[in-house]
Amino acid sequence: MQLNPLTAISPVDGRYFETVKPLAPYFSEFGLMRYRVQVEIEYLISLSGSISELDDFPVHMLSDIRKIYKNFTELHAIDIKEIEKSTNHDVKAVEYFIKKQFEILKLQDFREFIHFGLTSQDVNNTAVPLLIKDFLEREYIPVLTMVQNRLYALAKEWQDIPMLAFTHGQPASPTRLGKEILVFAVRLEKQIAQLKTVPHAAKFGGATGNFNAHAVAYPGVDWNKFADEFCHHLGLVRSYPTTQIEHYDNMAALFDNLKRINTILVDFCRDTWQYISMEYFKQKIKEGEVGSSAMPHKVNPIDFENAEGNLGFANAIFEYLSAKLPISRLQRDLTDSTVLRNVGVPLAHTYLAFQSILKGLGKVQLNQAAIDRDLNENWAVVAEAIQTVLRREGYPNPYEALKALTRKNEKVTQESLAQFIDSLEIKPAVKTVLKQITPFNYTGI
Repeated sequence: MQLNPLTAISPVDGRYFETVKPLAPYFSEFGLMRYRVQVEIEYLISLSGSISELDDFPVHMLSDIRKIYKNFTELHAIDIKEIEKSTNHDVKAVEYFIKKQFEILKLQDFREFIHFGLTSQDVNNTAVPLLIKDFLEREYIPVLTMVQNRLYALAKEWQDIPMLAFTHGQPASPTRLGKEILVFAVRLEKQIAQLKTVPHAAKFGGATGNFNAHAVAYPGVDWNKFADEFCHHLGLVRSYPTTQIEHYDNMAALFDNLKRINTILVDFCRDTWQYISMEYFKQKIKEGEVGSSAMPHKVNPIDFENAEGNLGFANAIFEYLSAKLPISRLQRDLTDSTVLRNVGVPLAHTYLAFQSILKGLGKVQLNQAAIDRDLNENWAVVAEAIQTVLRREGYPNPYEALKALTRKNEKVTQESLAQFIDSLEIKPAVKTVLKQITPFNYTGI
């Protein structure tokens, strides 16, 4: 069998690839190779301004040199894979690929300064945070913002819709539908703001983090200053001091932040699912779609279920990544390497969930009749309002009086509530106020 969307083991590379393919330039093997090439090229360019042997580095060719990664293609990636068959080392294969490109550009005099003094993790632990940063800024945050903006729009559209609230699954003091949607939009906004404050950290310091090789070759260069400026040039911050690898503490914080965002959306999907089940929302029907293979009447909330499942799966992986990556034996073990290759997996499932939520929200229609029906069937929920006003008026034991009324086996109706109010020994004006309270207007501020 050949690998294609039908034979792929992972659904993000198979069934869902059309939805998540914007992630491929970042998290695929091709994407990682391209970012490694970028780091190597930018490092050499930065190095050319720091050591005398590169004084004659052709700055007029920087545009052509940068095209090595800017115009990186799948054919170039295949070339690297062929080289790796001999080296059995992925980063060394990237180094040899760039050297070949320098020969094509007739820059072979500078080829030995490619990957000069570096260890693989200087490249990997700079390339990976860079590709994550680019993905979040270019793909993730824009789509998440679309979800957030849609929630804000619905919150505004439904801001004046009274709705029965449920606490512990039981009817409770009424709320407004728009406010309940706004809760999720604001929660997302706060987490997005936090997300933007998490630094994208790179490790750059040689075989064990001390610039041993650099310092022995060029003792006059301030290599820590060089590395700080180089990482800053890429839009990253440099971790210092480190072992051979990045300590991943900031990346763990990032994954925990992403997990919180997903948790908020799981909460939203479950509430929306429940509102659909309660018929507060209806779903637009698309011609030709089937809800159930056996029950023709079914219109299932599959988009919110799909989103919930993918968000949960993503969070399980985020949890593992944030717990595992900061742990490494002594100066380095290899466990982070294979794990780090999977950072795109939870992000793909998350991105897929965002798209499902947007699709689901595009189908949702307000069913005012069902919302009004439940409000009209639950006049007991205004008991809180009545007993609170009675407390203000100094009426004896108002809570207990309302408790006795509402816990009878008889249904509380507008009429029975009015009879109760009439039986109270309070001012007529207060009785008038109490009778004006309904499940439709007792919605707070």
